Amino acid sequence: MKNSATRYRELARCFGALAVAFAAIAPAPAAAADIRVFAGGAPQETLEALAPEFEKRTGHRIKFTFAHVSVIQKKLVAGEQAEVVLLPTPLMANMEKAIGLRPEGRSVIARIGIGVVVREGGPRPDISTPDAVRRMLLEARAIAVPAPEGLTGSHLMRMMTKLGIADEVRAKLRHKPAIERGADLVAAGDADVGLYLASEVLGVKGATLAGMLPAELQNYVVYAIAVPAKNDSPEPALAFVKFVSDPANREAWKLTGFELVEGN
Repeated sequence: MKNSATRYRELARCFGALAVAFAAIAPAPAAAADIRVFAGGAPQETLEALAPEFEKRTGHRIKFTFAHVSVIQKKLVAGEQAEVVLLPTPLMANMEKAIGLRPEGRSVIARIGIGVVVREGGPRPDISTPDAVRRMLLEARAIAVPAPEGLTGSHLMRMMTKLGIADEVRAKLRHKPAIERGADLVAAGDADVGLYLASEVLGVKGATLAGMLPAELQNYVVYAIAVPAKNDSPEPALAFVKFVSDPANREAWKLTGFELVEGN
């Protein structure tokens, strides 16, 4: 896997090329608007990298709210206003029922898998097979993982049961969401390994991604984007949706650990 410095240099080159291409095709800026974007933590690095170019070309201002997906759902149901929402597809279906979503602009963008996080500069464990992962977890002194109630956390609990080690590792688990910098537990030496969505740990100083879980243990979170139905002036929001979904941004998503969903 590439280290963080290499990944950031690639992102910089990617967005430099994107700026040139977008400048040639972008329409004249419309009236400036504030676009409130509510999203889970997984796409944070990608969106924050994409936003400045969008703002420069359109004059619109992006105002992000990143939080655990359960918190985003509660905020929206409670009436907090967002012009754009990015959530895993099962939760987006819930939002369709709870607050309504506009049909135009809705898109499934990309998926992200679970990676193994280790301390930067330390040995990288063998994670090539389920048995190797099982040994790694049994040998670890402490394991950083998301909260068990979330999509990734619940999968990891089932995975450990499947591996037959749930009882052995339960006392070792350190539950901390990635968006609250759960990988810092690994960087600080409070956990030997961490299991998080790959994109959520790329910017954590002192920790690095050793690789992805093998296919037999892997679980992907698929992210979708939509505009809430109560947005009565959706044009700026739809412009942002189009921008982040544009094929020209494929490399940006890939560099932050996502795999594009077929058709995007």
